[in-house]
Order: sequence, then C-alpha cells, then structure tokens
Amino acid sequence: MSRIGVFICHCGENIGATVDCIKVAELAADMEGVAYAVDYKYMCSDPGQTLIKNAIKEYDLDGVVVGACPPRMHEPTFRRACAEAGLNPYLCEIANIREHCSWVHDKGEATTRKAVDIVRSLVEKVKRNRPLNPIQVPITKKALVIGGGIAGIQASLDIANCGYQVILIEKDPSIGGHMSQLSETFPTLDCSQCILTPRMVEVAQHPNITLYTYAELESLEGFIGNFKASIRLKAKGVDEKLCTGCGLCTTKCPTKKIPSEFNAGLGMRTAIYVPFPQAVPNKPVIDRVHCTHFRTGRCGVCEKVCPTGAIRFDQEDRIISENVGAIVVTTGFNVLNTDFFPEYGYGKYKDIITGIQFERLASASGPTLGEIRRPSDGKIPQKIVFVACAGSRDPAKGIPYCSKICCMYTAKHAMLYQHKVHDGESYVFYMDIRAGGKNYEEFVRRAIEEDGVNYIRGRVARIYEKNGKLIVKGVDTLLGASPVEIEVDMVVLATAGVANKGAEDLAQKMHISYDPYQFFAEAHPKLKPVETNTAGIFLAGACQAPKDIPETVGMASGAAVKVASLFSQANLVREPMIAVVNRTAPPLFSTCVGCFMCQTACPYQAIEREEIKDRTGKVLKTVAKVNPGLCQGCGTCVAFCRSKSIDIQGYSNEQVYAEVMALLNN
Repeated sequence: MSRIGVFICHCGENIGATVDCIKVAELAADMEGVAYAVDYKYMCSDPGQTLIKNAIKEYDLDGVVVGACPPRMHEPTFRRACAEAGLNPYLCEIANIREHCSWVHDKGEATTRKAVDIVRSLVEKVKRNRPLNPIQVPITKKALVIGGGIAGIQASLDIANCGYQVILIEKDPSIGGHMSQLSETFPTLDCSQCILTPRMVEVAQHPNITLYTYAELESLEGFIGNFKASIRLKAKGVDEKLCTGCGLCTTKCPTKKIPSEFNAGLGMRTAIYVPFPQAVPNKPVIDRVHCTHFRTGRCGVCEKVCPTGAIRFDQEDRIISENVGAIVVTTGFNVLNTDFFPEYGYGKYKDIITGIQFERLASASGPTLGEIRRPSDGKIPQKIVFVACAGSRDPAKGIPYCSKICCMYTAKHAMLYQHKVHDGESYVFYMDIRAGGKNYEEFVRRAIEEDGVNYIRGRVARIYEKNGKLIVKGVDTLLGASPVEIEVDMVVLATAGVANKGAEDLAQKMHISYDPYQFFAEAHPKLKPVETNTAGIFLAGACQAPKDIPETVGMASGAAVKVASLFSQANLVREPMIAVVNRTAPPLFSTCVGCFMCQTACPYQAIEREEIKDRTGKVLKTVAKVNPGLCQGCGTCVAFCRSKSIDIQGYSNEQVYAEVMALLNN
C-alpha cells in the first residue's frame, strides 16, 4: 500500500487568491494511498522544505506530491529536499496548480475542483514511479575548437589556461581570421595586427594547444563528454618538420598572378605561398589548383630551390581521429561581394569595392602599403562614397537582418580616408546609425564633427560610370527626399555579413541547429547564448550572427567557461528521464521487433543497434538500444515505436495512463 504525502502551497496569493488550498489539502487526505496532506503559505521556503523532510520521516512516506508552481521552477528544490530526507528524489512529483489552474481561472469552486483533480492525477502517477538514479557519463577532458579567428584563438587560450588540452583546427593555411585583414579597429583605432599577432603566436606555442591549419572537420560521432572527431588534414605539399619558413620557394615560384585571398583579390600571390607576413604557422602551402606542377607536371622550381628538401608533391590528405569531450564552433562569417548588386553594376566597375578590400588598401601590409589608391589606375581618390547597409536590412535581397558592424566600420573607413587623404572629400549614405557599444556613438560623432565626413541619410539607388568617374545617385531623406547625385572616384560598399559557405553542411555533421540564413542557432537567445541544442557543443563569435570584436571575444570566453565547467567534474551527471527499450525473459528478450524506425526518427542520434547472442556467440536477435549519454528524453522514439517497446523513464505508458484515468473517473 502506497504512503503518499501531499503538500499544497499557497504561493502567497499566486495560488491562494483563486484556489482554496486548505480544501485541496483536506480532499487530498482522503485520496487512496495518501498518508499525509497539508497546506502551507510558501512551500519552497526553508520552513516549507523542512515540513516535507519531517513528514517523510515521521509518516514513512514512499512518495511525495507538491501542489505548487511548475516543475521547471522548483522541481529541483523539492526533489533535493526529498533526497535529504532519504527518499529517492524521483519519487517526488510536482502538480502545477499555478499556471495550469490559479493563473488561468477566476476564484470559485470549479477552480478548486480542478486543482484537486490535478493533484489526484499526480498521486496516481507517483504510485507507479520507480526509484531512478542520475546518469554518470565519463568525460574526455580535451576540447576541439573549430575555426582559428579571434573567437577560436580566445576560446582556445582560455580553455588551455585552465589546464585542459585543446585541439584548434582552421581551414585556411593560417589562423587569424578576418581580424588579421583589418587595418585598425574601432573605436580605439589601434592596429589590428599589433593586438592579434601576439595571441596567434601564443596559440602556436602553448603547451596545451595542438594547432592544425589547412584542416577541416570530416565527421563527428558520440555525445557530450565523449565525442569522436575525424579531422581532414589537407595536403600542404610541404613537410612542416623540415620547412624553416625561409621563403625562398615563394620568391622563386614562376606562377605569380594568382589573386590573393588575404588581400581580397586586390593583390597577387604565388602558387606556393604564405597568406600574410605575420601568418601562424609561417610556413607555405601549395595551391594545387594553380600550381603548374599539378596542372601540367612540368614545373618543380620550389622543389629544386628548397634548401631543406621540404617540398612534397606526393603528399596526400590525411584523416586523423581525436576523442574530445566538448566542441566550440568559431567558424566566423563572410561578406557579400560587389557582384551581388545589380544596381551597382554587378561588380564590373573596379573602383567599387567592399569594406574588406578597403581595409587591405588602408593596411600597411596591403597591396598599396597603406596608401588609398584606386584599383583601376592606382590614383589617389579625391572624392569617395561609402554606402552603408549594402544588402543588409533588405528583404528584397533575402537579407532582412542588420549586419551590426557596418555602421561602425564605415565611420572608421571614412576617418582612415580623411587621415590619409587630407584634402579628400568623403560621403556616407546611411539608413540610420546603429552605434550600440561602449564609446561607439562618440566614435561616429568624431567622424562627423572632427574629421568632416559628410553623412547623407538615404539609400543609394544606382551607381554607374561616366567619363571615368562613378556617378552615385540617391536621395537625402532629411531634405524632403531630394535627389542627390555625386561624382566620385571610388565607392566602398559596406556589404552584408553572411554565413560562411559550407556552414549548413558543418551544422549537419555536428547535428546542431541553424537559422534560415545558415547562421548557427543557440539553445536560448537569452539564457543559453553560447550553447546549442546538442549538449557539449558551444558557439562563439560571428558563426552565430554578425558580431564585433569585443562581443566575439566575450562570447569566446563564455564558451570557454562552459567547457571548463564541464571538464571540472569527474563525471557528467544527467537526469535519468531518458528513453529505454524494454527487456523481457528469454526466448523473447524484448518486444522490440528491430524495425529501427526509432533510429531514423531520433533527432539526437541516440538509438543504437544491440545484438543479443547466445553462449556460443550466435546472434539471436537485433534490437534497439538507447545511448544514455545522447538521449535528451524528447519522446520521439516512443511515438514512432510500432510495438510500444520504448518508454521514457518517469513517463511510462502506465504512468501516463494512470494520470488520465484519475481525471476521467472523478
């Protein structure tokens, strides 16, 4: 015979104002199997919890029902109180008589009767509850960071400085990401390379960090604490152990007219190259697409001149496996090219460039050594237009969101232009200015008031070329939408920040969510901003949405703290409310028929195949098995199971049926 304790909380007036809590407790005392029932003003308070603990011991209770606010709020509180009194915490159930009753009904007899019915249904359920124990999952205390931009660098260093091993992979030949391409950073105008390069070097030299550049994630298996990552190390054509980074091969390479990715197509590089002077690692790779040796088999100059014999034309991609406990995704973003804009000539005008290209022109390590010169003829532009929101906030182009950083870097670009071309004129066409950050508004005002940048509120309708000049046509909405036409030497588009190519494929490899624009989705925008719906995989930086450097660094450190918190435990402790496949005595072993529809339906890849064998090793039956580390208890497999062989622990068919019948029979 069950001995259930029922504890009804008034929750101040949240419940007590519409529900007669005293009457609910009195009626609950008469329910079959209830040994004790009481009401109290604040059951979640220390005296309320003490009341529960004392009742469990005094009345020898084997189950507890608390009529209070929802389980999401105080279920851990009451279960902890039960555990302290010696009762298995999973023999405690919460009857939600606040959201499900008092908050949605007026005061009256009917409201009280409904509260009684809710309590009765949970009493019947708890009679059928079984003691459960939290799941202990071992943790591999090594992290994988995917992406070597500033977010990946920050996350790697923070995790490594906590004493844990980190594997950092980057798809390009060098770490650094977009930040390494920048000339100066807002709002302080400090040199990007000056603050980034020391961190890049620190990553390469840190004893707890293993760096793989020119590498990509091939596949991912496993679950939180126990991931198995397959990493493709793309063939660099160079033996890094022998290479000294002398640079002789790059200077002698005869193929020199390849557009440089680092310089956004404005400069040229060779077929064997180091992306930029401060690259880490500072060792070359061979571009097999453009290398004459790989195209025709005739060239081998780099191999001949290499003093250490480090060139390896026969080198092939390698796949390595790493066991890791957590993953931080920091793959960054990209920007649209000028050919995305038909109204601006589909990118056919050389002097219409993107913000990234302007950064390279302004950089001392760029193709013009820091001088602002037109790509078409190398002349210094005397008049320049910056177009903000190029593609962003434009539903017609499929990009309705704000790219966030454009207002600030456009102001920075205009300032850099005025600092370098003192007699030049700069114009900024903008929709509105979004400068939401510390010292950001002051930075924009400085561009306008101190550097004399002309801001025009309006959209640019068309750009075309006439007599060697670019004609920018738009409107000024602050002057009654009057037409504006400016003849300029160069135009810079603050093009929209978009997800990296391949982001969707990467998300599917890792089984994480992504939004309609292929940015990775967080588990909760406010409460879990760096977590994904797949436990153990975290996000940082602009792979989630366009972000500036301070926010990116903050997110990276936040993700690192989550990883360090996970690794600080001896084992990962998880709630036992997961799916289980039933087992029966031989010769049936299980009612599972092995159709594995549950396996195809499971969103967390938690269903495995288990072979039941006899003593000789002969396979008698293949049935489904739930991996407790992966299962999130969503119940999809339960709904799909044709033979009704799967239950959620704590929510079995028997328990749910008992709840329903308790409501129907009274």
